[in-house]
Parts: sequence; C-alpha cells; structure tokens
Amino acid sequence: MRKFVLTLSAAAIALPALAYTPVTLDQAMSHPDWIGAPVETAWWSWDSKNVYYKQKRAGSPLRDTYVAGAKPRVVGEAELATLDSENIAFNRERTRAVLLRNGDLFERDLKTGALTQISRNTVPAADPQYSSDGSAVQYRIGHDWFSWTRADRLVSPLAMPRAMKDPAAAPDEDYLRSMQLRLIATLKRQKDDREATRSYNEALRRADPTRAPAPFYLGDKVVIDASSLSPDGRWLLLALSPKTSENGRVGKMPRYVTESGYEEFDDQRTRVGRNLPLAQSLKLVDLRSGAVRDIPLDTLPGVKDDPLAAMRSAQKLEALKGNRALRLEDDTGNGLAWNSNGTRAAVMLRAVDNKDRWIATVDLDKAALQPVHRLTDKAWINSRFNEFGWLPDQQTLWFLSEESGYSHLYTVSGGVKRTLTSGQWEASNVRWNADGSMAWVLCNRKTPGDYEICSVSAKDGVREITQLGGGVEDYVPSPDLRKLAVRYSASYMPAQLATVPSSGGEAQRLTDTRTAEFKAREWIQPQYVAIPSTHGAGQPVWSKLYRPAKLEPGKKYPIVLFVHGAGYLQNVSKRYPNYFREQMFHNLLVEKGYIVLDMDYRASLGYGRDWRTAIYRQMGHPELEDYVDGAKWLAENHQGDLDRVGIYGGSYGGFMTFMALMREPALFKSGAALRPVTDWTTYNHGYTANILNTPDLDPEAYKKSSPIEYAENLRGHLLIAHGMVDDNVFYQDSVRMAQRLIELKKDNWELASYPLERHGFVQPESWYDEFRRIYQLFERTLK
Repeated sequence: MRKFVLTLSAAAIALPALAYTPVTLDQAMSHPDWIGAPVETAWWSWDSKNVYYKQKRAGSPLRDTYVAGAKPRVVGEAELATLDSENIAFNRERTRAVLLRNGDLFERDLKTGALTQISRNTVPAADPQYSSDGSAVQYRIGHDWFSWTRADRLVSPLAMPRAMKDPAAAPDEDYLRSMQLRLIATLKRQKDDREATRSYNEALRRADPTRAPAPFYLGDKVVIDASSLSPDGRWLLLALSPKTSENGRVGKMPRYVTESGYEEFDDQRTRVGRNLPLAQSLKLVDLRSGAVRDIPLDTLPGVKDDPLAAMRSAQKLEALKGNRALRLEDDTGNGLAWNSNGTRAAVMLRAVDNKDRWIATVDLDKAALQPVHRLTDKAWINSRFNEFGWLPDQQTLWFLSEESGYSHLYTVSGGVKRTLTSGQWEASNVRWNADGSMAWVLCNRKTPGDYEICSVSAKDGVREITQLGGGVEDYVPSPDLRKLAVRYSASYMPAQLATVPSSGGEAQRLTDTRTAEFKAREWIQPQYVAIPSTHGAGQPVWSKLYRPAKLEPGKKYPIVLFVHGAGYLQNVSKRYPNYFREQMFHNLLVEKGYIVLDMDYRASLGYGRDWRTAIYRQMGHPELEDYVDGAKWLAENHQGDLDRVGIYGGSYGGFMTFMALMREPALFKSGAALRPVTDWTTYNHGYTANILNTPDLDPEAYKKSSPIEYAENLRGHLLIAHGMVDDNVFYQDSVRMAQRLIELKKDNWELASYPLERHGFVQPESWYDEFRRIYQLFERTLK
C-alpha cells in the first residue's frame, strides 16, 4: 500500500499533457485561495453611483470591503463609518433610508447624502422600518420596540413585552398569606403602602407624556418567539410558545484532539421526533389601551383535520384533539407582515406536521384571522418559496406558492387571486418597484439550471432582462431602481459582480477575482445532458457529463457517478458548483481514463414540486433509480462499462452511496460514502420529519429509507470517511454502520476518521487524504 501511495503522488505531480491544463490532486484539494475568493455580498451607495462588495483576504479569514470599478479599491478603515449597508429599508417616497450596520442604525437622506446615527448599542438592533407618517424610525432590540423621531432625535420605547408575571398582580390564593395579613397589622399596613405607591407612580406615568410606557406582562409560562410592530405604532403582533424545560435527550459529541490535551464533550441536537416543535399562539396587543388579546386559529380551513390520522391509528397512538399545532413560517418574525401605513397585517403559518401552509390577514378590531390562501401538500410544504408581503396600494398581498407544481408569484386583493407567473420553472427572490406595478424575480425558464433575472408586469408579462450565461446567484436594486447589482458565476468562475439596467440591457461586468494561475488553466467544461428517466413521469434527469473530448473507438470506460449533498440542492446548473473541489477531481478522473456523471436526481432543487417530493417516505429509492438510468445511459451513449461502475458523495451523497452499494450490489462495484447518514432516526427533526414524518408515526418509512437496514447486501468495495466532530451528521452514524459491518463479517470496507473536521472539511490535508483514498479505491476496483 505504501508503494502505491508513492506512485499516486508522483502521477499526481506529473500528469500527461492533454488539451486542457491538468490539475494535481494536491492542487485540487488545497485551500481555495489559489482559485480566488468570490464576491460574497454586494450593495449600493446611497446615490446609486457605486457598488460595494465584500471579499475574503487571501491567506486570512478576514473580509475586506471594496468599491467596484475599473480598478476595485479596498475601502479604508476610516471610510467604513460613512458607508451604506446591504441591510436597508426605504421610506414610502424613497427619499430616506434606514440602514443597519454592525448592529447599529443610521438614517441616510437620499437627497443630500447626510448620514445620521440613530443608535449605538452593545445589543444589536433588528427589523428597522419607517413609521406610517415617515417621521420616525422603528426598530427592536430583543423584543422591545423603540422609535427614533427625526424632529427631536429622541429614542423612545413603544412596546416592552415581558414573558413573566406582572409584579403588580395579586398573588395566588394562599391561606397562610391571608391569615398573616388578617392577624399581623404591620404586614397589612406595609402591603397597603406598597400598593398605594405603585398605583400613584402608575398614575403619574400615565399623566406624563415624557415618560416611557410601562412593560406589559404575558405570564411566566410562555416564551416570546417573534414580534412585529405596526408602522403606526398602534399594534404589536406576538407569536408565543409554551415554556418548557424538557429538551429531549441530546447527543454528546466527544472531541479527542483538543488544545487542553483532555477529552472534551459538546452537547448536540436532539434526534428526529424527540420533542416536536411546540405549537405557537398569536396575540394582538393594543398599545394604546394595553389590551392583550388572543388571535384564535380556528378559522383556518383544515386546521382541525389530521392528515396523519391513519398512521396515528395504525401505530395505536392517541387521536389528534382540537387544532393541529401551527407555527409561523419564519420564527424570526418574517411570518408577520404589515402594510406600510399599519392598517393591515398578515401572517403566514405552517403546520408542525408539514402538510399545510396558510396566509391570513388579521382583523385588528376583532383580533381574528381571515384566511386568504391555503397551500396543502400530501408530502410536505417546501421550506423555500415562502416570500410574501404587501404592495404599496396597502390592500394587495403578494406571495409565492408551489400550488401549480412550481414556485410562482401571485397577488390577492378583495378575495380575488391573480397569477403573475406560470410555467414549468421556478420564481424566487422577489423584489418590487416603488409603486408595485412591476417585480423582479430569479427565473430558470430555459432549463432548470439556467438562472437569469426576469421582470414581471401586467403590461409586459414575464421577460428575461439579463443574459449573464445562466449563472445569476442573487441581485439587489439600486436606491433609484434604475440598475441591479448582480452576483453571477459560471462552472469555473466563483461569484462575480455586474450591474444591469433594471429594465434590461447590456451588463457591465465589474470584477474578476480569480487568480492568474487559475485563469490560465483550461478545464473540461461539463456537458449539460438530459438523461431519459424510466421512472420520472416524463421528465429527464439533468446531469453534468465529464468525459474526454474524443472517445477511443472500441474502448469501454470505467464509470464514476457523483451524488451531491443536501438532497434538495441543485448542482447541475450554470452556476459555480458547491462542489468545486469535486469538479476539479472529475477533471483528474477524466485524465486518468474515467467518464464521470453528476446528476440532479429526484429530490433536487430547481425542478418543481413533484421532483422534490418523489422521495416522500422512500428516501434513496427514486434517486437510485435515476443513478441506474444514468449508468445505463453512459453505456449506451458514451462507451461506459457497466461492469466497472463506482459512486461517491458526501452527506446525502454518502447516504446514497450506501443505498447504491447495498440495494444494487450487482451494478455498483465500489463507492465512497463521505460524512454519510446511515440511519435517519438519528438525524435532525427539521429536515427529516418533512420527508419521513416521525419514527413513532411512520416506522416503515424510516426502515425503508435507512442504509443500515440493507447492510447485509454489501458486496462491493466501500470507503467510509467521516469527521469526528461533525455536528450535522454525527460521527456515530458511521461508527454504528462499522459495527454492523463487523458483525456481518463483511470484507473490503474501511473507515477513515478525521479528528478535527466537522461536516464540511476545512483543512487541505484532510481534503487531500480523503480524495486520495477515493482515487485509490476507484483505481483498485474499476481499472
């Protein structure tokens, strides 16, 4: 084995010259600084003349701020205090903007450029907005809401909710207390004096407009999860959940290589189904009167219906009573939305069972919900595509929904719903112009992996306004709305910056942060291929093919299939891949005589609802069918050898490697499972319960979907690689699989452990060691 390793190292250093520039394994797995750091975030100056962006320093974790131009310039430290921010909110007339920078608030006059600091706190501010009349800036610290008025430069508290007992409230009835007050006159007199002083001080506070409002108390049995203030300062919406000390049993992750020299242990998350997310309740607070009212959820259609009733009955579990448990779609408060004058509010709620999402407006006089839209899915509601809000007319709600099978943009007003986009593509990242007559969205209309920016309006319909090669990542409109700052990328180009007229036109490309060394190389460009699916209901499986420019006649090529992680992720796109190291590794494999296929199997992002939910209650089954189709397609069309098929991937890709070797052992000769899930009962709740429900309700789904249940079928060669301080997929997953393979007396497998690596490896030495093992595995078993 030592002799083989040395041979590999020599080969990696001096690969044969081809039409493209070869890359060594050591180079591919080295720190990505050699490629050039991407543009990470971008924002505009107040006058819409300059674009700023952040970029990592080479050889350092620090980030610098640049101003874009013909020669991008690093912004000096003294200049940072005058800059704008990517976190910005405009007043209704777009003459002023409030920006959040380093946790502090500033207001910019967009006519003169004058910058005024509003807050300087040790605790960061959040959620800045303008008051309905534009005279004040409102924001929160924690869940306390404040107002800064421009006229007097005064900061005033508006709402101070407290999840605790009211100190002035009468104590619970207790016969001993009653007896003491009846028998001991001094105690009675002291109590009366305290109450008189409290009442007097409260009366003075109410009569004195210069004093802050008193806190209001919600009791000590709840936790405040989210709050949202109406721009007119009249109302506060709250989302509360019950306070509980029961957190479920958490994992203990040992760390063996530590600075202290001693073993150390970290608490980790609970497993799926252990302590379900708690149901939230909604409250409406009238800040003028101090009245706190519950907002009942009973009016939401289907809220009492249990979509899991049959499973509950089959497992002899207690039937659901009353409403299903609901939570805001976004616990940061983004599930609460006010129109800009504070007269109307909307909420977006999601069932804890993941089967329903509701949008409802709030009747402020009655503290009641008025249902507007319900999205139901027999599998699960997507965690993406949940943007919503109010248009400037103060009456119209807009939202994204997958109800057609793809994420599209809708509006509703006066009970009338209007469809603004449609088709077999996905709309996301919605931004509106000043009067709400037009929106911009990210769109992938040409192919699922081809992302541009589209404009959407009643006049012009849907129109692509960028032609940046299909690799648009995100964008931000300029303050005057005439331009868009766009981050875009390509297969071998990390995210860069361009500006585009907001109505469409030629892009001005502002950056190219790649190093001269990286740009000088020629790479194998992936071929984007649509592989016919034998199971995908007519949809092809889009894939990236890496192969020699010219195949040798009569030669059969060993096949390597790559599986991206996360399940719901898209790697077959025109963008710079998440798996850029793997892409360079694929170049090396092609140079060494392999053909490589990277597939967006069923469950991947970008292909609509049916593709996403095909794996419901059967993870690893539709995806494996797609990989079998991919291998056969390579054999039929690109001289692939079905007797020499290998597979590898990390996280979800590691899980799929197990499923391939253990459920199709005749086809897959070898595989590398990196940081893999081996048993879905050990993974987190938020991800897993969407797809498999919970283990107590749906044990068969977990059994069907967990590789450890198929371990006895392993026949091929297996590499397992896992970071020992992985706080996403626990190292325990691989250890349990190892023990299972030991007990089954399986041969030709190994476990490589990395003591200082978490889920995503960081150190170049670890990357190199892992991919050296993968390369050696394929050379041993597929050549």
